[in-house]
Amino acid sequence: MTASTTHRPTAAKPRTLRASRTVAVAATAVAGAMLLTACGDQTNGAANQEKKGTATAAPLADKLPQSIRDKGVITVGSDIAYAPMEFMDENNQPAGVDVDLGKELGKVLGVEFKFTNATFDQLVLGMNNGRHDIVMSSMTDTKARQQGATEDAKGGADFVNYFKAGSAILTHKGNPKNIKGLDDLCGLTVAAQRGTANEDLLKAQQAKCGDNKIKEFISDQDTDSITQLQTKRADAVITDFPVALYNELEAGGGNLFEVVGDQIDAAPYGIAVSKKNTELRDALQAAVQKIIDDGTYMDVLKKWKAESGAIEKATINAGS
Repeated sequence: MTASTTHRPTAAKPRTLRASRTVAVAATAVAGAMLLTACGDQTNGAANQEKKGTATAAPLADKLPQSIRDKGVITVGSDIAYAPMEFMDENNQPAGVDVDLGKELGKVLGVEFKFTNATFDQLVLGMNNGRHDIVMSSMTDTKARQQGATEDAKGGADFVNYFKAGSAILTHKGNPKNIKGLDDLCGLTVAAQRGTANEDLLKAQQAKCGDNKIKEFISDQDTDSITQLQTKRADAVITDFPVALYNELEAGGGNLFEVVGDQIDAAPYGIAVSKKNTELRDALQAAVQKIIDDGTYMDVLKKWKAESGAIEKATINAGS
């Protein structure tokens, strides 16, 4: 999400935090039912063996803070309305690129990634207040966010970079308004999500339009922006490129929308981590690199047609 720091077919949600937003996630839980016998040593032995087996299956478990290992869960704050990156599926379960990547990261770290829904511009603040351990929500890594200089990143954060995306213009199939770029939005009705880099782009273009003003529709969720476009109350939406592309390919069987122009200001998405939790940050960086190297990362991106955002190296705070 390119938030102004920028997240379904008819209800996708882009979010690229520039300066600025399926498959149900299966919760990974190992529950061993222990049979009590007269021999207490056998019970303890089985428990110890289970722990050893889990550690063997999760090669990076020892990199996590002990408190996370003891808990067995990393709680993830996310604005889950940004298909294909994160959204609620038909069973009202979190799904999408970030959710599936979280599942793979959980496998190598030996914990469950539990996604919880929250408002985008409150995610970093919620993390810094202890509501969740990390933020994974198509959030663009920027220096301003790292420093907490934006409204949607109060307290600041470190970012483990795992994807790269920019903004895009989504319009009606056939491009009836002949939109080629941002300059062609003057005089049109254009939607974008509040608190994102996409809104920033819209505001910046508005300043260039002179008397031929853009009629702005600023929504709290990207899905509302897409709805405005689908119902033809908007001529275009500025959203994150993977969200725009997903809607072009999937909404209405690929017959409703069209991405026009080039991708704008591509920047890294980051998993936000408290600046006080460097051990968790470094464990996540190692885990992202692990799934990149073993190929499961690209498998997830291909599943969601999001290969264009692939990176080769997991970095920290690479945003500008």
